[in-house]
Amino acid sequence: MTQLPFEQRLGAFVQLGNVFDLFARSATWPGFSCGLSEDEYAGFERAIDRAGIVNGWFTPANVRHMLGSLAMMLEEKALRSWLPMAPAPATQRSIGIIMAGNVPMVGFHDLLCVVLSGHRARVKLSSQDNVLIPAALEVLERFAPGVKELVSADEGKLGAVDAIIATGSNNTARYFEHYFGHLPRLLRKGRISVAVLDGSESDAELVVLGEDVFRYFGLGCRNVSKLYVPRNFDLDRFFGAIYPWKDIVNHNKYGNNYDYNKAVWLLERVQLVENGFLLVREAEALASPVASIHFERYDDRAAVLVGLEARREEIQCIVGHGHVPFGRSQYPAVDDYADGMDTMTFLRSV
Repeated sequence: MTQLPFEQRLGAFVQLGNVFDLFARSATWPGFSCGLSEDEYAGFERAIDRAGIVNGWFTPANVRHMLGSLAMMLEEKALRSWLPMAPAPATQRSIGIIMAGNVPMVGFHDLLCVVLSGHRARVKLSSQDNVLIPAALEVLERFAPGVKELVSADEGKLGAVDAIIATGSNNTARYFEHYFGHLPRLLRKGRISVAVLDGSESDAELVVLGEDVFRYFGLGCRNVSKLYVPRNFDLDRFFGAIYPWKDIVNHNKYGNNYDYNKAVWLLERVQLVENGFLLVREAEALASPVASIHFERYDDRAAVLVGLEARREEIQCIVGHGHVPFGRSQYPAVDDYADGMDTMTFLRSV
């Protein structure tokens, strides 16, 4: 199979990022300068709406937020710094990608890595996210004719592949290990993110912490599901800061989770604090159900960080001073690999 030159592949992703930025801002068609006809531009807009029909969690606001995050990831300077040069592999392999469907386009980074590494991608789409990736591939083909020969994407069986990249829960990881144990593989499990407050946070920082908690309804591995706060921290500061997210409970899926978890916890006589759109429970567990968050008070911040380091295999990122800035957990850089697994190094080894 003829290999598209690296510069052509990289340039296509840069142009795709520019288009993603337009959709993130709900911009009207800017003309042919964007690389798409008006009909093609409108077609991707329709894909944004269809994604929400397929998966009720994929609201237009959340899809556009993801497109904005990916647009930043695809900036040319960032891509060239990440991959100063990428010679074609000695042997072009077929890489299977099993994508999750918890947040919009969550598997896009794997696709980016495979195409830029010079391999072919066989993508198994999640039934919960089967619209946006194919729509993005149509746009990418417009910018780099021939990309579609390098990528197949559907919900069917993968077929024969030379290596596998798969993302799922801890349970599905065991399934992947069983079925793909004979192949070179990069298998990701379920992870969560936490925030460690030190008490010096400004009101503005606590406000944007709401983005880390509520974006994508808390379904992503980069969503904060656990707060560590100083012993004397006033939780009312947190409640006041997140008030702008109050309308999230009007989303039927989120609201149903809120009502269900509240009822279960009340029946179990669990002590909790709630404000009408978020359940807050003091607990040692890292993971919390949708529409809730756990918190834990501490006396020694250093000891908390030592404890989190010991559990690093469970944690995607830490938000707080000295770590991921407040409000930025949903904007991973292109070299911020999920589960800390370097996808490009893996692809160079297959």
